[in-house]
Amino acid sequence: MAIALILVVVVVGSIMFHVLSPWWWTPIASNWGYIDDTLIITFWITGVVFTLVILFMAYCVLRFRHKEGRKAAYEPENNKLEWALTIVTGLGVAAMLAPGLIVWAQFVSVPDEATEIEVLAQQWSWNFRLPGADGKLGLSDNRLIDADNPLGVNRSDAAGQDDIIIEADDLHLPIGKPVKVLLRSADVLHDFYVPEFRAKMDMLPGMVTYFWFTPTRTGEFEILCAELCGVGHPHMRGFVVIDTEEDYQEWLQEQSTFAQLSSPTKLSAAARLEE
Repeated sequence: MAIALILVVVVVGSIMFHVLSPWWWTPIASNWGYIDDTLIITFWITGVVFTLVILFMAYCVLRFRHKEGRKAAYEPENNKLEWALTIVTGLGVAAMLAPGLIVWAQFVSVPDEATEIEVLAQQWSWNFRLPGADGKLGLSDNRLIDADNPLGVNRSDAAGQDDIIIEADDLHLPIGKPVKVLLRSADVLHDFYVPEFRAKMDMLPGMVTYFWFTPTRTGEFEILCAELCGVGHPHMRGFVVIDTEEDYQEWLQEQSTFAQLSSPTKLSAAARLEE
């Protein structure tokens, strides 16, 4: 009796914790509400199964508890029960997978009007590249990365000369416009993750991965690395700032292009002092 009661308490406590818990997802700041919906569907399905299984265990403990003179019945096979469990389990798994497949199809289908930006991760900071006046990013390669070219932009590609370079600073984006985020790593595995965007993706050396999203509200949102990338991993943080169009254009005018940063006349303060 005590064990059956404990199992019932576990079920009731789990449901109450889920319903009354103060911990929930961060407020969403992009178009990926589909991801929250998919997780909620998964919670409902797994929650119902968990409840039924535990209550069934409590029933079995109570119904088939030891009694003097009672003998257990041995039934090695039950085709009807096995078929029923197989079908119900299959339907449950399909119900959990189907929404995820639909969301994934949207997640990898980037709108034609999306603006491409680039994120380069390295131990332990974030660098960004935005298209310049021509509206497109130039070519880049990790093998071209050096002290004067931290994002490895191809100097021979004319399209890259007007690219906006943001080195270890905040990334600004305009509200309401879709963005395709191209992801590169300069050294080890990283993962670009902004919880409010509901979008994240691993960054692999030698590969370019991507995701896309549309910002839906202004604000400042923290970037986290969701892949253990070394001793400085906890400190690998940055910020994405979603601006109004006016504020974004004002910020953009203050940034430097790759051509400006690469200009031989752009001397450091130390170099000027030495002269």
